This record gives sequence, C-alpha cells and structure tokens, in this order.
Amino acid sequence: MADKDGINLPKDYAIDIKPPTQHFHVKGMEHVDWGMKNRLSKIFNPKTGKTLMLAFDHGYIMGSTSGLERLDLSIPPLIEDADCLMATRGALRSCIMPDHNKAIALRCSAGSSVLKDDMSHEVIGVDIDDAIRMNASCIAVQSFIGASGECQSINNIVKAVDNGNRYGIPVLGVVAVGKEMKRTPKYFLLATRMLAEFGVSIVKTYYCDDFEKITAACPVPIVIAGGKKVSEKEALEITYKAIQQGAAGVDMGRNVFQAENPKAMIKAVRSVVHDKFSVEKAFKLYEDMKRCTTY
Repeated sequence: MADKDGINLPKDYAIDIKPPTQHFHVKGMEHVDWGMKNRLSKIFNPKTGKTLMLAFDHGYIMGSTSGLERLDLSIPPLIEDADCLMATRGALRSCIMPDHNKAIALRCSAGSSVLKDDMSHEVIGVDIDDAIRMNASCIAVQSFIGASGECQSINNIVKAVDNGNRYGIPVLGVVAVGKEMKRTPKYFLLATRMLAEFGVSIVKTYYCDDFEKITAACPVPIVIAGGKKVSEKEALEITYKAIQQGAAGVDMGRNVFQAENPKAMIKAVRSVVHDKFSVEKAFKLYEDMKRCTTY
C-alpha cells in the first residue's frame, strides 16, 4: 500500500504547463473506444471541448423543487441552448420529448431524501440495460468521499464504470459534499482524483479556492456544479472563473431555472462556456435578453 509519510510533502501541479497534445478533444479520453468517444462528443462540443449541462435531477432527493414544479413546462424552452440534459429516467420518459437529440446524462444513483441526515448510503437505481434503452450518453453516479457511506458509494462507482466500459458508456462521477465535509481545496483535490482513479470519464464537483490545482491534478475533465441559487451575475462570475481555471464546462440547474428569466440566463451561461464572453459581456447579454424575452 502507499506510504502515508510523503503525503504532506509540497506538491507541484505544473499549472503553467499545458498537457501533452491530444488528438481527441476530451481530456484523458485519447485511448477509449469509438463508441465512448462518440458519446463524449455529444456531451462536449468538439469545437470548444466544453459543455453546458442542464441539471434537473433534483426531484429524486428534493421532490418538487422551485422552478421545477412542472418539468413539461420549465425544461423544454431551455433545451435548445444546452449540450446535455442531466435527469432521471422517470423525468425524461414522462416529461421530455425524445426528439431533441441532445446528450443525456442519466442519473443512476438513488438514495434517501433531504429529510434524512445522511444521504451517503445510495444505491445504483438504474440497470445498465435501461441506460442503454434510454440511449444515455453517460451515466451519473454520486459519491460521498469521507462520509459514513463512502465505501458503498465507491462500490457504486466502480460497478458503474465496469458496466459502462462493457457497453462504451462513460460514467459521470458526482462529488457530493455531506454536512460533515468541508468544501476545501484539500477535500476536492482528494475526491476528484479518487473518482478519476476509479475510472470515471467525467467528474462533477464544486468550484472552490485553488481550483486550477484541482483541474490540473484530475486526469479527466471536470464540470462544475451550479450549486445553490445566487444572483445571475454571481453565477456568471463562478462560471467564468471555473472555465478560466481549467473546467471543461458547467452543470447548472437552480441558477438557470430559478433565474428571473431562465431562457436569457442559459444563453448567457452558454456565451461564457463556448464563446469566451467576459462576465460583463455575458451579463449584458442576459439583461438585454431579459427585456425582450418572455418565459
């Protein structure tokens, strides 16, 4: 086993050194097979190497969420500007038309509601056969590194990776932060690296201080979670900082569908992710669209 004596030695993340040139546009995926690359290319725009994911899988632990009371009304107007939809199979089958041809990040972990103190003992709630039937571009599984259910969530991850590899379906590992865990760079450096080492193709985590170290140390693309609702400008600032510091995209939910104008907001976020807009330029786009767009 690894010797823990060297853990506290200074680390060099070589942030200023670009990774070796790859022919494939998704970090760390140069050597995976054709089918997995095809699915990853639906998630990550081949021209920019980035993705804008729209998360509306909140109901599986929160029930009816503000802004998502009617999925059939709130989500369809936003689909055009998203690269990938992150949702449960129940929400997709019942509320979302299948003719949009967007990538699907299928939520496959299932567990306790927010009414429970510990949600870390999740299970795999979707069989790989159903993920194939849903034409999933990737399967999303949550991990609770450092929580009481850590071993169970790691077991979920590695089983999902084994099943995904069997059929060429990438796994999106979601770093979940429980009440007992602090959102520190030290924690995210460990959690994101662990998931990549277990074999996930994409890591979803939160933006934090020293984020450029986290993206540098993770050998697969990192997509940031939108997190709790903040002001529209602050959400754009977080998006901009994350992209500048190495994130391969954002998976935004509440900061889009709870915005004053969700349609304008997702277009503004997209302008930062794919068009390299500054915060000021993107916020102006949002304000201009808000005045002329009804939702």
